[in-house]
Amino acid sequence: MTQPARTSVPSVLFVCLGNICRSPAAEGVFLAALRAEGLQDRVAVDSAGTAGYHIGSLPDRRMIAAAARRGYDLTSRARQVTHTDLDQFDLVIPMDRDNQAGLVALHSAPRARIELLGHWLRGDTWPVEVPDPWSGGPEGFEFVLDLLEAAMPGLIAEVRQLPGQTG
Repeated sequence: MTQPARTSVPSVLFVCLGNICRSPAAEGVFLAALRAEGLQDRVAVDSAGTAGYHIGSLPDRRMIAAAARRGYDLTSRARQVTHTDLDQFDLVIPMDRDNQAGLVALHSAPRARIELLGHWLRGDTWPVEVPDPWSGGPEGFEFVLDLLEAAMPGLIAEVRQLPGQTG
């Protein structure tokens, strides 16, 4: 999905650096969580990268494979986040502080609430940031998926509280 027009439907944008590993995985895991809750048609979801390295590319094949083993289908195409995104989405979720800083530099007064994914991780055993698995081995992709899955209950609860959401 691309930039939603401003509507009463809550909207969530996941952001990482290149939009080929963490943010498309977050989009896929979140979409599955929304389907499980019957909310798939009541929330607009997308992902983007702060850098334009991979515009138009599918997610990294290693992330696609790791996600598929858990039943997630990652089919979005990489795009770069825009100034407009930060006014059109309700919630923008960067994976780490560097990408959070990039979003703040892109728009000094966004309408969107910008919050690290780590905000929704419960307990003190999880890191605040979602590490980039791109330069590592398969265990990094699995760990990213572990983090995303752990964050979903809290994120779903939060989305239920966004304006325009009644369920």
